[in-house]
Amino acid sequence: MGTGSTKSLDEAARRGLWRLMLKLPAMRGRLQILGAKSSALQDLFEAYEDASVTLERLLKEPDGNARLMIREYETICSEIENDVIEYCLGHSPEIPR
Repeated sequence: MGTGSTKSLDEAARRGLWRLMLKLPAMRGRLQILGAKSSALQDLFEAYEDASVTLERLLKEPDGNARLMIREYETICSEIENDVIEYCLGHSPEIPR
């Protein structure tokens, strides 16, 4: 499939979308509409799911040796959130009125 083509969300992308909808409530509608149309955005959803799961796992580790990795994954999640926001603001969801 080419960039921008429509494909159904796989499970990881769907979970990433749900996480982003919780994190970015003001963009929920745009995320759903644009995510249904954009494979690039779906890839970001999946990346966000993967990074979030890794961050959660690191936060649960009993030793404090994971601090650098935690900071790295917090940064990754934040960067993906910013990429998603930028994408949504730069693309019209074409909502019928």
